[in-house]
Amino acid sequence: MAMMKRVAESAVRAFALGSTSGALTKHLHASAGSKKIVGVFYKANEYAAMNPNFVGCVEGALGIRDWLESQGHQYIVTDDKEGPDCELEKHIPDLHVLISTPFHPAYVTAERIKKAKNLQLLLTAGIGSDHIDLKAAAAAGLTVAEVTGSNVVSVAEDELMRILILVRNFLPGHHQVISGEWNVAGIAYRAYDLEGKTVGTVGAGRIGRLLLQRLKPFNCNLLYHDRIKMDPELENQIGAKFEEDVDVMLPKCDIIVINMPLTEKTKGMFNKERIAKLKKGVLIVNNARGAIMDTQAVADACSSGHIAGYSGDVWYPQPAPKDHPWRYMPNQAMTPHISGTTIDAQLRYAAGVKDMLDRYFKGEDFPAQHYIVKEGQLASQYQ
Repeated sequence: MAMMKRVAESAVRAFALGSTSGALTKHLHASAGSKKIVGVFYKANEYAAMNPNFVGCVEGALGIRDWLESQGHQYIVTDDKEGPDCELEKHIPDLHVLISTPFHPAYVTAERIKKAKNLQLLLTAGIGSDHIDLKAAAAAGLTVAEVTGSNVVSVAEDELMRILILVRNFLPGHHQVISGEWNVAGIAYRAYDLEGKTVGTVGAGRIGRLLLQRLKPFNCNLLYHDRIKMDPELENQIGAKFEEDVDVMLPKCDIIVINMPLTEKTKGMFNKERIAKLKKGVLIVNNARGAIMDTQAVADACSSGHIAGYSGDVWYPQPAPKDHPWRYMPNQAMTPHISGTTIDAQLRYAAGVKDMLDRYFKGEDFPAQHYIVKEGQLASQYQ
């Protein structure tokens, strides 16, 4: 009960600061009549029919098409989101609701917001709304919301997997099998145990806390940096030590995990200078946002060996172009943005989107923790 109370209190506190003055708030009440709702998701193509619960793609359309159309609303779904002639751009002037995901983000710029005369609601199917110009959205009186908590387990599990992949030097061994080789020494010379290593998470919100809890049985030395110190009881249960100064924590770490949102303050945070202060041979896992890292600085540090391994599923921009340097840097275990879009997560964020749309049509508030922009105010993590 105490934990639930703290979560509720933190959700309320999220909007205690940062009001955007002069914002013309559009009250979240759908006027009568049909609404135009546009969803931007990745295409599944031949994989769409392989799992009936694969709802997070264009073909699955979050599983809400029949429900929306039965109520007389127009629902358009596309993966075409870039450039002046894309499918999304055609619908910007008259859509009421735009749904996007972090995995195939529709970048909602101030320019697009200006063109969207009917737009009231921006929904993120998942977690992380940095693909939206949040200040412009606040100034325009729009509501921005995401399905908080929908994929935190999925991402935390994925982070743990990536830590183990890097620590055990797993990928070279896998590549040997594929290429018909057998060279134990080529793997073992840089494979270690996770036990006894110092792991630090930059950010200890929902995902960071879950990761720390999952790391505890590995008997690591656990550190965390966050804007808010954990409740002492929870901190003691997890066995993690709070580090107020991130630059004091980072050089202590054998493994660094990024678990914070992309904001103006965190963009490019891991630049050449900060990376140079990390332990030589550090391992980094980043499932948060690619733009938190200086792209070339990471590639250079992997090439020099200062970063001994880098793994994550977030890039900037997304989808990553074919010439993105992270594709070709040594000792990387990168994937497309997949950690938060497991089938289990898709079902959770699809249900969350449906619930918020239902509340929108009825003029009801969303769960407090889902709001990123409400009545001209930005959630604290984006300030």
